[in-house]
Amino acid sequence: MARVITFTLNGEKRTVEVEDNETLLDVIRYKLKETSVKAGCWKGECGLCTVEMNGKLVKSCMVLAVEADGAEILTAAGLAREGKLAPIQKAFIEHNAFQCGFCTPAYVIAAHNFLKNNPNPTREQIKHFFSGILCRCTGYLQIIRAIEDAAKYYK
Repeated sequence: MARVITFTLNGEKRTVEVEDNETLLDVIRYKLKETSVKAGCWKGECGLCTVEMNGKLVKSCMVLAVEADGAEILTAAGLAREGKLAPIQKAFIEHNAFQCGFCTPAYVIAAHNFLKNNPNPTREQIKHFFSGILCRCTGYLQIIRAIEDAAKYYK
């Protein structure tokens, strides 16, 4: 059964018709064309579809779109405001914390959320927190360094 939901995506109110079994990932990526949210495993294992929903990180492939009705959704693309990159986005560029870039949006939004809640993390905390997002290209060191560097802007 189709129903209409409304939520805020990256600061913009969006209204969309969804099916009861449609995932938030499918709605954001395919209906609303927000392609910074990636589709990987569709099982909640790879973390590539990570978004912030009402201030908490969720794997959007595991959330039904109807659950997002009235929610605030933030993606990596929504971090840049008025043409200026967020500190975590700048740090990823400065540290070359990506290769193919496919996992980068998930790391960026997750790092932003992580640093808002833990602005002075240890390297071990960073490693543990990000164990749920997979990258097939890097050795993760540049990602860890970027997060460590960006932390100073979240204090």
